[in-house]
Amino acid sequence: MKSFQERIAEVPRKGWVSAICWGVLYVAFVVWVAWGDWASLGWLVLLPVIVDAFTTKYINWGFWRKYKDTNKSLYTLCSWVDAIVFALVAVYFINLYIFQNYQIPSSSLEKSLRVGDFLFVSKMSYGARVPNTPLSMPLVQHTFPAWLGGGKSFIENPQWSYKRLKGWDSPKKGDIVVFNFPTGDTVCTLMQNPDYYTLCYYYGKENVDNRKQVFGDIVYRPVDRRENYVKRCVGEPGDSLQIRDNVVWSMDRCAAGRWTKEPDREGRQYNYYVVTDGHILGNSYLDKIGISKDDREMVRPGVYMFPLTKAMQAELQKNPHVQMIQVQPEAEGGEVYPLGHNDWTRDNYGPIYIPKKGDCVLITEDNYWLYKRIADAYEHKPIKVGTMYTFDMNYYWMMGDNRHKSADSRYWGFVPEDHIVGRPIFIWLSIEKDKPWFGGHIRWNRLGKTAWQ
Repeated sequence: MKSFQERIAEVPRKGWVSAICWGVLYVAFVVWVAWGDWASLGWLVLLPVIVDAFTTKYINWGFWRKYKDTNKSLYTLCSWVDAIVFALVAVYFINLYIFQNYQIPSSSLEKSLRVGDFLFVSKMSYGARVPNTPLSMPLVQHTFPAWLGGGKSFIENPQWSYKRLKGWDSPKKGDIVVFNFPTGDTVCTLMQNPDYYTLCYYYGKENVDNRKQVFGDIVYRPVDRRENYVKRCVGEPGDSLQIRDNVVWSMDRCAAGRWTKEPDREGRQYNYYVVTDGHILGNSYLDKIGISKDDREMVRPGVYMFPLTKAMQAELQKNPHVQMIQVQPEAEGGEVYPLGHNDWTRDNYGPIYIPKKGDCVLITEDNYWLYKRIADAYEHKPIKVGTMYTFDMNYYWMMGDNRHKSADSRYWGFVPEDHIVGRPIFIWLSIEKDKPWFGGHIRWNRLGKTAWQ
């Protein structure tokens, strides 16, 4: 066996350069992960292993290369395994700590973000989370696709407690944010929309739990394995918020009672009934205005339901066949959070207080149900009317820009800070599924567009 001095002497310059580069990157990564929890610096014990891989090579990771001339089949197999393992490890860490790809699945942010937009989501902007479930398959959120047999894509144990690494910022009012669905902890596999708690409210918990032929199995998902949602932050920790006639008003704790109206946005939409003189609004005309096929609902001949921006509404008003455009009544929006414990509506909501970490609030009969889920599901502490409650986390209020077609905080409540995934940075691909490949299928004008505001 070669001595240590002999191994050192045989290390080429390229090996030392690689060892230094990878070693510096590893040390920087461990310091970042350990920030505020210096016990995690213990991971530096692996630094000699990284240096050894490029220099002295006491651990012979490339043992299989000796079969290149003697057993080509084994050499080829090991080459593929080596490449696949390296790729999976690299993708795993990139997805966890740097960025991930996200596709807009629904129209809740139309026209700010469109169905078919593909986004790069930065994990570093708000600080990447240490995973709750570290043993999971990269690129799969919670369930393997059917062609891989389905089933969970993660191992439930071990589970790590919530920790967020040092980030550049925190979610602010106006930011578009990707987060894990708060009420996605318990899921009916055959009916995932609406969420489990809403189904229990309308159908009864016993029915939902026992009628598997209708609702499917009931499964639990840790925080980082819940569905990813994307909405706009309209309320920060410490804000008071209310909605009056579809307009969001907020007040921070330093505002001395002054309510601030949410800034108007070009892409914001509301549902409207559009009444014509019996004339049929054709597809080419609706394409020109910007109403997608999925949003074209004919209530009855001559009466339509469309989500419209101000610009789209103005275009429709120019049509001589359009007799009336009226906003959808708030009564059609359904019940809102907390279900069964308020007389608020989708369009007139609150006022409420959005909890900030460390705040101590007196629990009253008026706010008990507003904060009960926070205490029970997110912080796992008892809550009782007449006592003071101290919040352990920051919370946010998220809403879609397509205000009447968005399942958001008005329906399922606050978003805890440990559910925040990251900030969308830019659109790298945008697909219009209703159009052919050579007729507008790719929205070229959206490629490279910023996506966080």
